[in-house]
Amino acid sequence: MSITSLEGKRFAEMVIQGANNLAANAKMVDALNVFPVPDGDTGTNMNLSMTSGAKEVQNNVQEHIGKVAGALSKGLLMGARGNSGVILSQLFRGFGKAIEGKNALTSKEFAAAMQTGVETAYKAVMKPVEGTILTVAKDAAKKAVSSAETESDFVTFMEEVVKEARASLNRTPDLLPVLKEVGVVDSGGQGLLLVYEGFLAELKGEQVSEYATLPSMDEMVSAEHHKSVQGFMNTEDIEFGYCTEFMVRFEEGKDAFSEETFRNDLSAYGDSLLVISDEELAKVHIHSEQPGQVLSYGQKYGSLINMKIENMRQQHSTIMNETSHQLNSENGEAEKPKEKKEYGIVTVSMGEGIAELFRSIGATYVIEGGQTMNPSTEDIVKAVEEVNAEKVIILPNNKNIIMAANQAAEVISGDVVVVPTKTVPQGMAALLAFNPSVSNEENQKSMTDASSYVKTGQVTFAVRDTSIDGLSIQKDDFMGISEGKIVVTGKERLETAKNLLNEMLDEEAEILTILFGEDASEEDVNALTEFVEEKYEDVEVEVYNGKQPLYSFIFSIE
Repeated sequence: MSITSLEGKRFAEMVIQGANNLAANAKMVDALNVFPVPDGDTGTNMNLSMTSGAKEVQNNVQEHIGKVAGALSKGLLMGARGNSGVILSQLFRGFGKAIEGKNALTSKEFAAAMQTGVETAYKAVMKPVEGTILTVAKDAAKKAVSSAETESDFVTFMEEVVKEARASLNRTPDLLPVLKEVGVVDSGGQGLLLVYEGFLAELKGEQVSEYATLPSMDEMVSAEHHKSVQGFMNTEDIEFGYCTEFMVRFEEGKDAFSEETFRNDLSAYGDSLLVISDEELAKVHIHSEQPGQVLSYGQKYGSLINMKIENMRQQHSTIMNETSHQLNSENGEAEKPKEKKEYGIVTVSMGEGIAELFRSIGATYVIEGGQTMNPSTEDIVKAVEEVNAEKVIILPNNKNIIMAANQAAEVISGDVVVVPTKTVPQGMAALLAFNPSVSNEENQKSMTDASSYVKTGQVTFAVRDTSIDGLSIQKDDFMGISEGKIVVTGKERLETAKNLLNEMLDEEAEILTILFGEDASEEDVNALTEFVEEKYEDVEVEVYNGKQPLYSFIFSIE
């Protein structure tokens, strides 16, 4: 039967199918990451992002497609992880904005919304690179617009879109030389194709994965990552004991809604407050001791839907509803400061020792994530809320977290800036340049400048065979990475580390900081230190136990 009008309930099923297809193939997408380092996480990031969007859609299934698309946009926005996840959220943010007032769509309207999504995503990226998810989205949207001119049936229309998305994906190696060199297609583009294939499968009445329902975010995070937050706090440390989530659907005759007033009023009831709203509804997350009073306040503006209250003392494993991230204060307390500080600095770490080092040089809040699990936009928003400061600076310390950090800064009302640090050494250099007596904008500039003067080296291992930049790399080989580029490889960890330092240390080098990881032995650390002191006697060496996973050594050279 021909489908010439797409309404909200069917679109919701398309979104769920798209999320399921991506979830079922996330590891395959991870494996497409160009570098053979063990932190390839495009599939994981897109999977967690899309699942967050689909979960929001599941809670808002209705006939009005504009409202369903709005729910998808909200869920993606707050769940977005890594560059690929943020771009995915921007694609559907533009899509949702284009159709927010529509009850149902024709193929022409759907295609136009796809084009708006592409324009939104390109604007969100500082320097768009072709041969990536952006190109696949652009080509698919262009095909959608041309196909819709003659094709009104959604099945045939979507078949053409998927066909072009697949063809565009196969062309990505011709646009991005590094993809051709390694022999893969773009991982983000592959993730987007999987979503579109899920859309098509639903339109055709087919199933693309084994999942009957979407896995919860807690299930996915625990499956993909390591520790839970519970090891870092005690039950008696929970000041506000009820995790309260609900939505308010605005109604005529109720109080006029102002997000600022709503947020300010609710802040008196607890902490970890997050409010997102549009013309139709508001979504609320708060930790409170009086959930009943919170709900009663919400009813002043309309009807309550999707209510959920968890006793966090009784169910200590569910401190947060959708995602878990480490609470990294030294004594494990999670209490929000009673009075606002003038400044707060939120930074991202990938190891207990590195987290402690960041705290020792001035970080207010450390999110554990970094390479193996990029924090989401919501994780960063909650961290900023937790520091409770007038001015906040975010140090992402990873190029794949910068976009999520920028998105978080846009979502939060207040004086929040991002210093776009790409590595842990850059983050440390930036943090040491912080000046509490100047404005956020001045600190942003001076801290960014400071981060540019440090060189970063990393020693890790290969998870697959490949050939890149003229180097033949075998699985389990050790690799030395300088400023993001693999420059040396070897069978032995220590020898690879020495060769990397030989590539990086020059007559201008004055200070070498060595952060050694979980798999580095004391013998290796001592031997490496002796090597530098003997061969580069003018270089001052500092050594810290970073306890980071995956990376045996991280070098900071100033």
